[in-house]
Amino acid sequence: MNRILIIEDEVKTANSIKQGLEENSFLTETAYDGNSGLRLARKGNYDLIICDVILPGQNGKEICRSLRAEQIHTPVLMLTALNSVSDKLEGFDSGVDDYLSKPFEFRELLARVRALLKRHPQIVQTATILKCADLELNLDTRKAVRSGRTIDLTLKEFALLEYFMQHANRVLSKAELAERVWGIDFDTGTNVIEVYVNYLRKKLEAEGAPRLIHTEFGMGYILKDQA
Repeated sequence: MNRILIIEDEVKTANSIKQGLEENSFLTETAYDGNSGLRLARKGNYDLIICDVILPGQNGKEICRSLRAEQIHTPVLMLTALNSVSDKLEGFDSGVDDYLSKPFEFRELLARVRALLKRHPQIVQTATILKCADLELNLDTRKAVRSGRTIDLTLKEFALLEYFMQHANRVLSKAELAERVWGIDFDTGTNVIEVYVNYLRKKLEAEGAPRLIHTEFGMGYILKDQA
């Protein structure tokens, strides 16, 4: 039975989510502020965390950033009334797996919970170092190196590059990238995929390095060595 941590300072909302999840056979624990939520997340063996953005103490993004820095990769579904693209980009960079905008219907929350649990655990790694041309990605140390040059990546940039390298030489559609890297219900109508691909390209192609991520117009993107 899956265990879910709910971090939400609005008691009525927290209790409503708790009741709904337990009626659907999930085990739940609840924290009503960011500090106690982080403590529980650190020591509890949870399958999923549902977390509000705005909380007393540490906010939701700070909680997520702390967990990822400690190599705790429990999926996080963030509840938010902040719906701008920049807010979501900041959240994804902190390690958030999916967003749900307030107000929401419980059936949508339940669908997103099930989708995230289905994705976790994610792809089983068969190698700790992925390689393409002169680019290496170390999955243990979370480091990217190209021709001896260390590349500084955000959490979401790393996740996107990891997926590209796991599927090198195959065209990846925007819909697939959105589902596998951002979450199945991510809004592909935004330009977030393009934004992050451009971020990666700039970092990978610094100092005149050849392009590795190529656009296949009308289809998506492909990581390949054209040498």
